[in-house]
Amino acid sequence: MSSNNNPKKDNNSSKSKSQGNSTEQEPLSPEASAKITKRMSNRERVRAFLSLFKREDHVLINIVADPDAMASALAIKRLLARRVDEIVIAHVNEIKRVNNLAMINLLKIPLNRFRTFKRDKFTKFVLIDSQPSHNPELARFQYDAVIDHHPITDGWDAPFVDIRNDYGATASMITEYLRAANIKPSVALSTALFYAIKTDTQNFAKKATAQDVFCFQYLFKRINQNLLRRIETADVRKSELKYFKAAFDAIKISKNRIYAHLGKVGNPDILVVVADFFTHVHDIGWVIISGIYSEKLVVIFRCDGYRKDAGKLAQRLFGDVGSAGGHRQSARAEVPLKNLPPHLLKNFCTRTLQRLIKKHLA
Repeated sequence: MSSNNNPKKDNNSSKSKSQGNSTEQEPLSPEASAKITKRMSNRERVRAFLSLFKREDHVLINIVADPDAMASALAIKRLLARRVDEIVIAHVNEIKRVNNLAMINLLKIPLNRFRTFKRDKFTKFVLIDSQPSHNPELARFQYDAVIDHHPITDGWDAPFVDIRNDYGATASMITEYLRAANIKPSVALSTALFYAIKTDTQNFAKKATAQDVFCFQYLFKRINQNLLRRIETADVRKSELKYFKAAFDAIKISKNRIYAHLGKVGNPDILVVVADFFTHVHDIGWVIISGIYSEKLVVIFRCDGYRKDAGKLAQRLFGDVGSAGGHRQSARAEVPLKNLPPHLLKNFCTRTLQRLIKKHLA
């Protein structure tokens, strides 16, 4: 008689405690994978990440292009440069901000539009400074690695996940990768990473860690100050100067608040530039700038964040009819015009914007 005391082996009953070791195991949740990576040293993280790749691999790095994503992707390209056959950086969004375009041109960041590549050309996929659930285009891929500093989302998995949402910038995380791999970043790469940390932490006015500060200091010795200055001051195209005139023509100041509706704009980012410009005016507590772009009312909020909360105001005003939110000092709302009452849209001007806001500001 055979014995039944020996339990049958179940290959799916256990999960590996480290990432990248077995493709047959049940995939861990992003949160569980991130917890494993967080316990690793920087050298262990780099080893685990590099173990995913073979010499013959063709790697696609996907990003939503902003300074942090572009700099981090450029650093990952450097990290993999001598280890794989090909590395391509692709972005899903249209790049319109003048600072970002200046960063690309001055630092020679090799970017490609996301839709120009066929998936079967690549053998490995990496997502940087974002997660698959952040964008429908990004969600089309099964990633081998996801590296990010935003809050963890569900509904996806990857063999390697490094998400540390206490960090102020993904660029800080990737700078640690380079240092752990004994790679000294070039002047261009150092400038890109430095600028990324600076912008994503808003000069350390936003949440950041001691590690962000250490990386910032490490990179400072290697950057080109002239290139950095040219990127930071490249805010406006010549063709957009007319929007400043429109803002000055439309401006209303009441109770230490600046309001201005610019009408139709060719690029919603100009509203951000104009709003940031008016924050330099002395004794102004709120700056609220609006415009119409792509059949949407776009409203930019700025304040000092002291006993004020721009994000909550934006959500209170427009959360029920569009996307709205942000931080204490800065926020944004985008409302489809079809969601607004016709009487409000007719002859929408700065006075209309002012009336909308006043009832929610004591």
